[in-house]
Amino acid sequence: MMDAKQLTALVVRPTLKKLNLHSSAAEQLVVGTIYQESRAKYLKQLGSGPALGIIQMEPATYQDIWDNYLAYKRGLANQVTELASIANLDDDMRPDEKELITNLAFAVAMCRVHYLRKKDALPKAGDIDGLAKYWKDHYNTHLGAGTVEEFKANFPMEILHC
Repeated sequence: MMDAKQLTALVVRPTLKKLNLHSSAAEQLVVGTIYQESRAKYLKQLGSGPALGIIQMEPATYQDIWDNYLAYKRGLANQVTELASIANLDDDMRPDEKELITNLAFAVAMCRVHYLRKKDALPKAGDIDGLAKYWKDHYNTHLGAGTVEEFKANFPMEILHC
């Protein structure tokens, strides 16, 4: 498992700042999502599931974000694309979904964009209950197996002071 403070300070925070999408709440939500979804160690969903990377994003969700959100937000799409390896761009200059596995900054960016397209405001920084509910409502959804209690148990509390 990755060190939560290092992941936050060296990957999540700089990536969110580069995208001009940083806030303490956004940072905590993304890190919490990583620890809930992959325990910050799995790069592919265990079993036969399709979820990819430390954010465990499904390919269908990835495609939906590009087709129905980033396609209409060219500036943001360009910023996210700049994080990808040029070797993994398709003919339309869209990053291949395998970037979710091989590129931590790209995965963080896609996680933040996933939340950005939701209308509800982010909970306040440090509100672990609120972050857990936000994750459940907007990332895992009512159909997912994850629970608010599980998110709270997996949340790396040490990032609240880094």
